[in-house]
Amino acid sequence: MELCSKKKLHALSLAEKIQVLELLDESKMSQSEVARRFQVSQPQISRICKNKEKLLADWCSGTANRERKRKRESKYSGIDEALLCWYHIAQAKAWDVTGPMLLHKAKELADIMGQDFVPSIGWLVRWKRRNNVGFGARHVVAPPFIPELPPPAPMPQAQLPLSLKDFSPEDIFGCAEVPLLYRAVPGRVGVCDRVQVLLCANSRGTEKRRLLVSGLQAAPRCFFGISSEALPASYHPDLAIPWSEWLAQFDGDMGRQGRQVALLLAARVVEELAGLPGLGHVKLLPLSAASTTPSLPSSVVQAFKAHYRRRLLGKLAAVQSERAGTSLAEAGAGITVLDALHMAAAAWAKVPLQLIVSSFVQEGLAPGKTALAPHKASEMPPVPGGLSLEEFSRFVDLEGEEPVSGVCKEEVGTEDQAGGGEDGLEPLPTKADALRALGTLRRWIECKGTGPELFANFYACEEEVERLCCL
Repeated sequence: MELCSKKKLHALSLAEKIQVLELLDESKMSQSEVARRFQVSQPQISRICKNKEKLLADWCSGTANRERKRKRESKYSGIDEALLCWYHIAQAKAWDVTGPMLLHKAKELADIMGQDFVPSIGWLVRWKRRNNVGFGARHVVAPPFIPELPPPAPMPQAQLPLSLKDFSPEDIFGCAEVPLLYRAVPGRVGVCDRVQVLLCANSRGTEKRRLLVSGLQAAPRCFFGISSEALPASYHPDLAIPWSEWLAQFDGDMGRQGRQVALLLAARVVEELAGLPGLGHVKLLPLSAASTTPSLPSSVVQAFKAHYRRRLLGKLAAVQSERAGTSLAEAGAGITVLDALHMAAAAWAKVPLQLIVSSFVQEGLAPGKTALAPHKASEMPPVPGGLSLEEFSRFVDLEGEEPVSGVCKEEVGTEDQAGGGEDGLEPLPTKADALRALGTLRRWIECKGTGPELFANFYACEEEVERLCCL
């Protein structure tokens, strides 16, 4: 007795399903007769009739793959539709869209929507099949209409160049040179305390560029034995920002991502860069020389400085508690450039995304229908104990005060440092020193009776230090 072989399922493509609907509408054929003609079952014809409106909508959209026999819906339908809309805009602007560009844009859209999603090559291939998107020889059916970008918000303070509208908000960057008195204390500003910090972020707050810090010292003593790759921010031994090097790095990073971005700059900076070789992926957009609008919103700069000052006061208070009788000025003199780099990186990370978005819109530096007024708590961190709000605000804006004369401690060293090692430099810590420090730190935390959250952070640090010791 022969076993009956399982009947092979015959699925119809979108084009064939439209033919089924036409036959049923224009002739008097029954569903069973149509099923026999297309060699499928009658229930399959019935399902086609039930989904008539959706099938016709896919057919009329011009973007569906008409040869596909099954349409599997994406788990991330919102990202799928948003990326397709962006793709249509890019096609209308004749941009050279590549696979890496689509993957990068999909990740950006997922971050904006708050979804934990990392696009893969496989997802991109399925997305292209679902939406009949292809590159090169494969034909791409044009959409029946081209979505338009939302109209830009009113620009009360400055008329930006018209080319700004050619960029999406994620690709509009602003940057600012920020003078910072990195170890000043309330009521005392030293002449050697000044560095320049270059801040750069896009108008959606999803990308903050690595900080660049420029200082007076060519080789700070505190950098001895430290790799430049391990620094939390880039350091340049001159107060002037190295624009050509920084822009070349920025342009290279955008090129590797396949992006074209706009960088807002003050008119005087663009004039200084007139002789700079052409940039392939970063377009410089100068603000009007008469404009009072900064190239990076002032509220973003203010928030960065406020977070830095609060972190600095916390470090100074810890030093005073360790050494009884130490004045605030003496504690501040011990802050190094390396300390400043770490505190600046931490402060930049704490500037909230929502503040950046609302600030760009309010300043007219990015399109937006309504400018969300940022909460004061988002702009300024909590006022440290012992200072009033007015005193802390004045401390944040210390850069306008006259510095007092003095000598930089890091340039001349101290007597205790002189006997520390060769050339008066403190010897580098060993693996044994690092492991002993971990044990001391854990014991100190245990004695303070702290909660599990701090221990979780300690365990992560301990694991990483132990891994580095094994290298």
